[in-house]
Amino acid sequence: MRLDHLSYAAGPDGCLATVERLSALLGADFVDGGVHPRFGTINYILPLENDRYIEVVDVLDHPASDKAPFGQAVRARKELGGGWLGWVVAIRDMVRMERRLGRESVPGNRHRPDGVNLTWRQIGVKGLIADPQLPFFIHWDDLGEHPSVGGKGLRLTALEIAGDPVRVTDWLGHPADHLLDDLDVKWAGPNGQPGLIAAQFETPNGVVRI
Repeated sequence: MRLDHLSYAAGPDGCLATVERLSALLGADFVDGGVHPRFGTINYILPLENDRYIEVVDVLDHPASDKAPFGQAVRARKELGGGWLGWVVAIRDMVRMERRLGRESVPGNRHRPDGVNLTWRQIGVKGLIADPQLPFFIHWDDLGEHPSVGGKGLRLTALEIAGDPVRVTDWLGHPADHLLDDLDVKWAGPNGQPGLIAAQFETPNGVVRI
């Protein structure tokens, strides 16, 4: 179990404008990640060191984005102005997580512009929707094509989460602090909406907080 990636929802001005803004802040260009046909969403990817990455996600005008929980989550965050959608944890044993959560995972895939079709299974997006401090879980079918491949010169160093580490630990079935022990994590009491507040990176532009 490890922190796999962070998801950032595009704002009302659209995915490209959001990507351009974040690229300027981080001093690196996102790449077109392609379409999630099952979820009615698209993404742009920025690989990081330590087998992690950031994705900027946006919804398509497609029925899948209204039906799939992930599409619903992205649309709701976009309507709030965009920003951090959540954090995602990679797991090795999806069957065990399905038993813990009492539900089945769903297949996901993404058609990259280079023709590669990435596939995975994910679970827990409804938990994220209900309580945005909670991560959801992903199991990649082929780590050789993981979106972090090629990540150099950009490193995630800190997270600020509005939430309760005990609640997150219960959800993970694993100590939250151990999962994030290579990061400086600040847990803020959620007086308002819980969720991922900010992330800090070491970049070619220096230390950047988004």
